[in-house]
Parts: sequence; C-alpha cells; structure tokens
Amino acid sequence: MKPFPRAEISLSALTHNLQQLKQLAPGSKVMAVVKANAYGHGLLHVARHLDGAADGFGLARLEEALELRHGGIQGKLMLLEGFFRPDDLHKLVAHHIDTVVHHESQLEMLEQVTLDEPVNVWLKIDSGMHRLGFTPEQFSAVYERLGRCPNVAKPINLITHFSRADEPDEDYTSVQLAIFDALTSDLPGERSLAASAGALFWPQSQRDWIRPGIAIYGVSPVTGDLGINHALIPAMELKSQLIAVRDHKTGEPVGYGGYWHAGRDTRLGVVAIGYGDGYPRNAPEGTPVWVNGRRVPVVGRVSMDMLTVDLGPGATDKAGDDVLLWGQALHIEEVAEHIGTISYELMTKLTPRVAVCVE
Repeated sequence: MKPFPRAEISLSALTHNLQQLKQLAPGSKVMAVVKANAYGHGLLHVARHLDGAADGFGLARLEEALELRHGGIQGKLMLLEGFFRPDDLHKLVAHHIDTVVHHESQLEMLEQVTLDEPVNVWLKIDSGMHRLGFTPEQFSAVYERLGRCPNVAKPINLITHFSRADEPDEDYTSVQLAIFDALTSDLPGERSLAASAGALFWPQSQRDWIRPGIAIYGVSPVTGDLGINHALIPAMELKSQLIAVRDHKTGEPVGYGGYWHAGRDTRLGVVAIGYGDGYPRNAPEGTPVWVNGRRVPVVGRVSMDMLTVDLGPGATDKAGDDVLLWGQALHIEEVAEHIGTISYELMTKLTPRVAVCVE
C-alpha cells in the first residue's frame, strides 16, 4: 500500500520539461536548479535522473553540492550564493564546484587563502535586484582584483539575476540587461542571466547558460499563468486520502475556532494532511482539492494533521479514497493563488512526513 500523504514525482515529466527548455533556448546550456531539495522533489532523485541531460546543477549551499558529489553526480555544480567561510574554498577545489562571488568578504577570502588549484568563479553583478552582487560602480575594480588573484581560474565568468522577469510587460528586465551588457560586452568568460522567467519570456537573456528552477518542475513562475501554457508538465502530485466521511447539518461548525458553518446539509471529508506536512494553515475556505474527478473546497481551519473538505450533499466518497492536493488535474499555480502564496513556497515547505515516491 502506498504511504500517505505522499509526493509522487514523475521522472518522465522532468525529462520532458528539460527538453522543452532546451528547445526554447537552443543556444544555451542548461543549469538545472535543484536547491531546496530540488524544490521539494528530492535532490538526489532529480539530479541522478537529469545528470548528463542537464549540463549542470545550481545549488544554494555547499552542503547541497557535497550531497550531490557524494551521491555520484559528476557534472558541473554551481553555488548560487557562493561560499561563506575560508575553509569552504578547499572543499570547492577538492570537489570541483563553481562558486558565485557577490561580496567583498568572499573576494578577501579568495585573496588570502592558499589553494592547491584555482576555483572557477562567477562574478555576480547587481544589475538591479539589489540583493547580492557588486554594483556597476564596483564592478571594474572587483573584476581586476579577481583577475590578479591566483586562486581564481581564468577567464572569469559573469552572472546576474533579474528581479522582475516574471512580469513580461514590465521593462525593468530590459534595463537590467542593458546594465549587464554595458559592463561586460568586451570581456571573455561565460555568461548566465536567465532563470525560469528569463528563459521563458526574455529570449535576449538566454546567453551561455540558462538557470531554470521552477520551470524544470513544470510550473510557471508568473502569477496567473500555468506551466501547461508553455508545454510544461507538473512533475509533482501531492496526494493523501480521506480518513473519514461524515454527515454534517446546516449551521454546524467544523474545526478549531468554528469560524465556518455549513450553509446546507452536506457531507464532509477529512483528509490526512495538515500544516505538520507543510500544507499551509492559512489556506482559506474555498481552496480547491481534487476528489474523485471533481474539485471540492477546503472548509474550516487546516490543523496539524488534517483538513476538511465539503464533499457536497449526497456525496458517495468514502474513507480510503485518494485526494489530490495539487498535480496535473489541479495545478499548483491555482492552489497557490487561492492561498495567497506562490508555487515555490508550497513545494519547498513540504516536511519529511510527506513521503517522496519517484515514478
């Protein structure tokens, strides 16, 4: 019997999505972003399946990269936040891991450490995100310092990150592109600008590498949009089961606080999933759930281990029936919009109580 709740991960969907992105950016290599446990899909499962098909993998933390190396992944790995401590640099060398450099402290560590061989560096330009990276005014001096540093492999690679690429009608991405190009047009090294939104909506940003994250998993990065609109297939289906079905009278409340009351005689289903599994406690009344081929609304407050849905008068659903929280029949983008969050958060906040089942 399959466990519940469970996240069913489709490897064929991952392959399909990667191929779609390659077709979308035929002149670019693909660095599949697998940080945050591959967006909740299982870091090693995803990386092992895509190893060789993807040209590399993007991670947030050194620990993630080391897990991939120890798990047998041999391809290019990039630390998108870079390294945090001088000792990290020896591990980058030993395991052939690329690093972003975005801050003066990292530059100083590179200049002061003694390494067996140089590190492959991606110099991050703050072209407008104003989160990480060197400003345009700092860029030339930093570039020169990295160029003089024997611990830095040459040529130096160049990277930036867009803050509004998920707004296709907003021109700020064009401004960021212009800033990046003005600084780097005559420099050697590889370039990476586009994450998922850039790859999908800003083809002029598809340089040597694209860095798709959410799109690899079949989800659109744009509010109000769906991955299927770009021929992407959801790779995750979050499922559980009904553990009780009960008659419910007009006017009766359900759940903690009793803030929802039935407006009619109906039948309620209790689903074995809650905020202890990562399903948001703030999911409002009406958030859709898929039961036996139809949408039914969440009612009452989500609790730690369960939530309740209004199955409707005369419903014939029974305990043991499968429940889909999101997946191909009920897109995660829609669920996220109902809850007032983003798909990224829903996927990455799943807890270890949710079994990951790879198919």
